[in-house]
Amino acid sequence: MKFMMLMIPAVYQGREKPAAGFVPDPKKMEQMGRFNEEMAKALTLLDLNGLHPQSSGARVSFSKGKPAITDGPFIEAKEVLGGYWMVEADSKEDVVKWAARCPADDGDTIEIRPVFGPEDFKCGK
Repeated sequence: MKFMMLMIPAVYQGREKPAAGFVPDPKKMEQMGRFNEEMAKALTLLDLNGLHPQSSGARVSFSKGKPAITDGPFIEAKEVLGGYWMVEADSKEDVVKWAARCPADDGDTIEIRPVFGPEDFKCGK
């Protein structure tokens, strides 16, 4: 089963959000790289990436059939994604165990969500 692990880093939360051009600490990136290598030996790591701060992004929201475009940062955002892993594992528990080993900082959160697959859309056949 596929799972998305969503990193919600503390550095992207709160009122003081990092500006465009922010890059994570290289030492922290080395730790995260080692974690990713170890996790890839235990789970099937399909993809992973870090995301730039929301100040360099945009949102397209929809209302009454019309899109509205807002450039970042998004002041109203309470939780901001900082990256993700797409993994395949036998169970959510396996993914949770690996997420708990992540070299995260205080205040970081990793949300784990199963990904819909074709088996989820079978209509009684």
